[in-house]
Amino acid sequence: MRVSKAPRMRILIVDDSPNIRLSLKSLLADTGNSVFVCESGEVALDILAEDYFDLLFLDIKLPGMDGLQVLERACRNHPNLKVIMISGHADLEMAVKATRLGAYNFLEKPLNPEKVLLEVKNLQQQKQVETEISNLKKIVDLDYRMIGTSPAMEKLRAQIDQAAPSESRILIWGENGTGKELVAREIHQKSRRTSHPFLKVNCAAIPKELIESELFGHEKGAFTGAIKKKIGVFESANAGTLLMDEIGDMALETQSKLLRVLQENEFIRVGGTAVIHFDIRIISATNKDLQQEIRARRFREDLYFRLNVIPIRVPPLRERKADIPLLIRHFLETYCRRNGKKMIHIDNDALEPFIWYAFPGNIRELKNLIERLVIMTESDRISLDDVLQKLPEISGLTRTQLQQKVSPDTPASLREQIENFEKRLLIREFRLVNGNVTHLSDRLKTDRANLHRKLKKYGLK
Repeated sequence: MRVSKAPRMRILIVDDSPNIRLSLKSLLADTGNSVFVCESGEVALDILAEDYFDLLFLDIKLPGMDGLQVLERACRNHPNLKVIMISGHADLEMAVKATRLGAYNFLEKPLNPEKVLLEVKNLQQQKQVETEISNLKKIVDLDYRMIGTSPAMEKLRAQIDQAAPSESRILIWGENGTGKELVAREIHQKSRRTSHPFLKVNCAAIPKELIESELFGHEKGAFTGAIKKKIGVFESANAGTLLMDEIGDMALETQSKLLRVLQENEFIRVGGTAVIHFDIRIISATNKDLQQEIRARRFREDLYFRLNVIPIRVPPLRERKADIPLLIRHFLETYCRRNGKKMIHIDNDALEPFIWYAFPGNIRELKNLIERLVIMTESDRISLDDVLQKLPEISGLTRTQLQQKVSPDTPASLREQIENFEKRLLIREFRLVNGNVTHLSDRLKTDRANLHRKLKKYGLK
């Protein structure tokens, strides 16, 4: 694992003594920091307003505005700034007051060089950790962004915005890989429960004999292997949101118990006797047709009605192909950051094979393909040839056949060439107007009814 070098600090020293300013500046600059000095609090505040600093060494006794006044204003206006107070007349009361006003530490004069350098080193390490956490958070946040401007995505966003502020239960339906969990997280973030937990339980991944324990918890000794008490997700998610993923795969026996729990808003841990009340919002997700499951007697109709207060359908990728270029560029950024690579771009003609492909695995499949391209592409651009060489399976065709579909210069029937050109034109123009059919109709000088038929034909609407 590569160990990153401690970041250089930008430091401002405020002291009315020229000797202290000079000696402290020399000490800190010798360790690679950028150091600036001034002799008054008024000038210091002006400098802080114009530039960014990590650390401020601030004398208590200054001409004009004193150090504590500067400290209070500096901490209020620059919350990320760390301030170390320095004084030759320190006492406990003053140190406590400075700490309450926001000082990071308090050092007495004459300054001990080793102690000063230790304080700066500790702050460098803290800044390094904060930077790494921030970078990791940015990478994680990329996984939870909803990407797309197609009509299908705009409709989905509108449904989320309508449903999120309510307390009603939601049933999300969509094919595998369409982003059902992403929709659930977006609903949670826009709800009144956003400051409370968002938890997920996969009903298909947990053996049916353990699902009740996972949902409601168990007491010590409730069954073989229950060596200690376990808190279930219903209890852990209290005041927040619980996503019950793949709800259609839940065993009928567990469905019955879940129904009772939802009716009464209370449960008992496995092997327990105490009744536990809960306050959580239930969001369910499935890739199955639950009405068909009801007809096949694999899913309880009464539970279905309990869960399906607000139904939300997540469209498959083939219904929102205009979003594919945006998704590709988003995933390129995500995996370049995650793999520590310089940003890779994709040529416009290299997007064409992705438009032709049906993506049975939906967005999850697209993500995997882009991750592979990021890792396997050596240059900073992905060309059509890169796509055809590395990802021939995305079309189910041979490379030659795919080139015939992609290239407008490849001999084909007149009808095929016209359709190929028409599809590429609509995809490009549809992106430019952000899916606004009225604007697209004006740009292409064609009536909206005909345009709607064309967009539907090519899977853009």
